Amino acid sequence: MTAAKQIKAQARAKSGKGAARAVRRTGRTPAVIYGAGTPATAISLDSKEISLRIRAGRFLTTIFEVDVDGKAERVIPRDFQLDPVKDFPIHVDFMRLAAGQTIRVEVPVHFINQETSPGLKRGGTLNIVRHTIEVLSLPEAIPEFLTADLNGLEINDGVHISDMTLPEGVRPVIRERDFTVATIAPPTVLVEAEPTAAAAEGAPAEGGEAAAGEAAAAPGAAPAAAPAKKS
Repeated sequence: MTAAKQIKAQARAKSGKGAARAVRRTGRTPAVIYGAGTPATAISLDSKEISLRIRAGRFLTTIFEVDVDGKAERVIPRDFQLDPVKDFPIHVDFMRLAAGQTIRVEVPVHFINQETSPGLKRGGTLNIVRHTIEVLSLPEAIPEFLTADLNGLEINDGVHISDMTLPEGVRPVIRERDFTVATIAPPTVLVEAEPTAAAAEGAPAEGGEAAAGEAAAAPGAAPAAAPAKKS
């Protein structure tokens, strides 16, 4: 289960693009905390620390306790933006978590037992339809990942959400249909055309029979007589 992680922040007095650029020049990343019926709080984070958090993975499913100048805020990241050229974080959005609140979150899917899938052994391909599944969960119950078991799957078999075991208190957002998570697709085989029997026996190519017949005619043989004219 996702455990709360500690992170320190500083309150920002000003907001807007100009203020955000000024914050970035000091080596910090602007961010905002919103939700739970409380006014939004503009904060800044250490750029190096938040960059490491993002690159560590599962950032958007991790609960944080943000220490804003000594006041703790329990939050979950909802979005972040990266610089399109330098790829460092330029803004982070956090949502406050109230007690007993159910939230929507996308959880990654891990696939296991590829080696015991007969379909994959026969050359089939794992066709992943959903790399993540959106679920409703209490913050304390958010799983790090969901597991899709490929054991025993043949070609054209699939894994559906009903085949997967979700932790207690976690349910998929889509409940009206048993959606597909992955399938075992048939292999694509390029079949070469088999040679014909005539070609296999060394028969002459097109036009070869005529040439062979001409070669068989004796030199100087008299041409066939022309048909007699009717009187």
